[in-house]
Amino acid sequence: MKLLFDLFPVILFFVVFKAAGAQPEAAQAFGSQYLSALVSGGEVTLQQAPILLATAVAIIATAGQVLWLLARRKPVDNMLWVSLAIIVVFGGATIWFHDEQFIKLKPTVLYWCFAVALLGAQGVFRKNLIRAMMGKQLSLPDQVWTRLNLAWGGFFALMGVVNLYVAFSFPLEFWVNFKLFGFLGLMIAFVIAQSVYLSRYLKEAE
Repeated sequence: MKLLFDLFPVILFFVVFKAAGAQPEAAQAFGSQYLSALVSGGEVTLQQAPILLATAVAIIATAGQVLWLLARRKPVDNMLWVSLAIIVVFGGATIWFHDEQFIKLKPTVLYWCFAVALLGAQGVFRKNLIRAMMGKQLSLPDQVWTRLNLAWGGFFALMGVVNLYVAFSFPLEFWVNFKLFGFLGLMIAFVIAQSVYLSRYLKEAE
């Protein structure tokens, strides 16, 4: 359930982009009506409408996640606050400058923020953030927690590089597809590999 909640803005971004691309004239008319005041020059072109609408929806969805948690008096993860700040800045720049390059950078900036937080906290403050998040569910040796934290930090750093390569080497539509299915697939593969690695230590603990 939490995975679906976390992916909610990404899924909406994908759905709106595809729907707008299938009906570009309607998307342009809708964008001109509701986004023209937010676009420099005040014009939403036929070609730009899908990515601008998808970006606007992603911003609204991420803000909605935060408001939903606050309304239910539930804690908002620091990662979600960071994600909101980044989507507002880079998504807002995409809409204002009607330039898709900004939103393409957003995943890289987000992943690298995660990587810096994980690796920086361990290297500078000697604090293992992965252990802080998962320590109540798992009992592992100290060196395994260290490796796990380094692995997640390295994984997020690599994901940022992969996003740059895909975003600026392939057409926009390919990047939108990869943003949902490619990154989800990589995440699942990494979690499976991590589970296989941790299984030996869990068996030893038993």
